[in-house]
Amino acid sequence: MQIVVTGASGLLGSALVPALRADGHVVVTLVRREPRGPDEARWDPDGGQLDASVLAGVDAVVHLAGAGIGDHRWTESYRQKILDSRVHGTRLLAGALAARRSASGVGEAGGASEAGGGGEAAGDGGRPVVLLSASGTGWYGVSADEPVDETAPAGTGFLADVVRAWEAATAPAADAGVRVCLLRSGVVLAGRGGVLARQLPLFRLGVGGRLGSGRQWVSWISLDDWVAAARFLLATGGRADGGSAVSGSAVSGSAVSGSAVSGSAVSGSAVSGSAVSGLAVSGPADDGSAVAGPVNLVAPGAVTGAEFARTLGTVLRRPAILPVPRLALRAVVGGLADEAALASQRVVPRVLTDAGYQFRHPELAGALRAVLNR
Repeated sequence: MQIVVTGASGLLGSALVPALRADGHVVVTLVRREPRGPDEARWDPDGGQLDASVLAGVDAVVHLAGAGIGDHRWTESYRQKILDSRVHGTRLLAGALAARRSASGVGEAGGASEAGGGGEAAGDGGRPVVLLSASGTGWYGVSADEPVDETAPAGTGFLADVVRAWEAATAPAADAGVRVCLLRSGVVLAGRGGVLARQLPLFRLGVGGRLGSGRQWVSWISLDDWVAAARFLLATGGRADGGSAVSGSAVSGSAVSGSAVSGSAVSGSAVSGSAVSGLAVSGPADDGSAVAGPVNLVAPGAVTGAEFARTLGTVLRRPAILPVPRLALRAVVGGLADEAALASQRVVPRVLTDAGYQFRHPELAGALRAVLNR
């Protein structure tokens, strides 16, 4: 397969790209700087610029780019950056893929194009194309204490608003017949980055513990399983309108016009007035090829925050008895505390399991031992 990847330097992309190349795929990564070789191409998502020829002949696009959720305190300006960095790039890629799909025969790949029809991409001859677009379990809000799967409606809060706009921006690709998978990732466990890497120093010093009350649910997935699941979903042969869609599970009613993120309007930076139509959760399938729509990338064994801390302490052979109070977290990271660190999300990977995906690390202890080489 020929695959284009954004966000290749991040935690997920830096693990996925080598795996795809090891599988024998040809991978081109999109970068904002000047390309350093034939396996890179430049794009400017904020400026709406992408050379349409980059997508000529590709079989798949994996879109992972976006400002880090936990990298900065959530000031008003950084909240807007979180939103814009996701919606602008997604809208650009979805529009370019839609233009490619609608092109008759082989069109002239004309220079830089803006999403929504600024230029023609080469036609794909009707062959299947897939877009794996990053998303998050923030869709379900901050208090999903009961198990929720991909059919659950959006919750409330800043991240839920962001995810609605983010997923809505893929609509042009889905409407054009591209198979779109929305990767609603939970907490990805990796020893060299993400949430776990930030907790490790405290636990290794023997001063780790649960966050807040510890009653909140944590939906997690090992980095190995995240990469394996993405490869599974890239399987060729599926189309957005193929397979047996689960009735009533399309992402409908998620139009973003009129939404607001802490006073900053979401409409205008997303697909204005556009619901995510046609993104029904499809399946089951035995190879992932018929899966489309939202896909929860989480392990089946969600745990409470207290259990997470205890298990991590056990794996590291360190105590986990010093809780971090909610007020202390709020003082340090602001809104990130309630929306991410202390959010309760008991998410179920129904689409993946129905499609036949076999988790390598379905239980937390085994996952932690694997990622920490214990």
